[in-house]
Amino acid sequence: MRWLVTGAAGMLGSDLVSSLAADSRLVTPVSRGELDVTDEAAVVAAVEGHDVVVNCAAWTDVDGAEAHEEAATRVNGLAPELLARACASSGARLVHLSTDYVFDGTAQSPYAEGAPLSPRSAYGRSKAAGERAVSRVLPEATYIVRTAWLYGERGKNFVRTMVSLEASRETVAVVADQVGSPTWSNEVAAAVLRLVDADAPAGIYHATSSGQATWFELARALFEELGADPARVVPTTTQEIARPAHRPAYAVLGHDGWRHVGLPPMRHWREMLTEAMPRMKK
Repeated sequence: MRWLVTGAAGMLGSDLVSSLAADSRLVTPVSRGELDVTDEAAVVAAVEGHDVVVNCAAWTDVDGAEAHEEAATRVNGLAPELLARACASSGARLVHLSTDYVFDGTAQSPYAEGAPLSPRSAYGRSKAAGERAVSRVLPEATYIVRTAWLYGERGKNFVRTMVSLEASRETVAVVADQVGSPTWSNEVAAAVLRLVDADAPAGIYHATSSGQATWFELARALFEELGADPARVVPTTTQEIARPAHRPAYAVLGHDGWRHVGLPPMRHWREMLTEAMPRMKK
């Protein structure tokens, strides 16, 4: 089985490529500079000869999307459609990575895989467009894998930022009114492999950790892992830290999809963080 990974230089893409290579699987990694995922001819050529395509390429600048929604939608909406078309022609399966931002963030319990899409930001709308496109073009051979609150060794993310701030500031203010499930990108990569290896039915799967926390609680746990005083993390509110794009107040995703196909949901976020921290410190 030959794998193609788009966005292979990013946080999740690089972890996925590493996981595939460590398992001696045939993988073609392509970065943003190597493949323009909005170029139909280039996409068709790249997909040819592969059995599984994992689309990790994405516009991830949530605030930047507010000012550049059309550009974000080309990457997050059009590109997945082109990949789905190419997979439909070649017979490949598609794994498309998505996000909790396709929901409005007002729920009081975990969002089910089949919950209606209701994005409230340009980024969320662009990702919802991608989900709708792949579901329309390749419904029988696409896995939509939603993740949230992702952190890893590469790329800009909350955990890396907090590691840096712990070393440079006496106190750090972190929002305490947003709830989600902090998720290590390395674990998402492993979940994608399990999903494909199990030949699970096409559909939507939520690749987030078990349990939930606020950003404030995550930051305090992270300081504990660093051997620092967690009291140095002080709570603030979303309103006090104004950002251009709407942030979901509730970003917890349900995991029934895994149970329905006989696969275990991912581990608790705290256990995950403890294992990830030695790598994050580097």
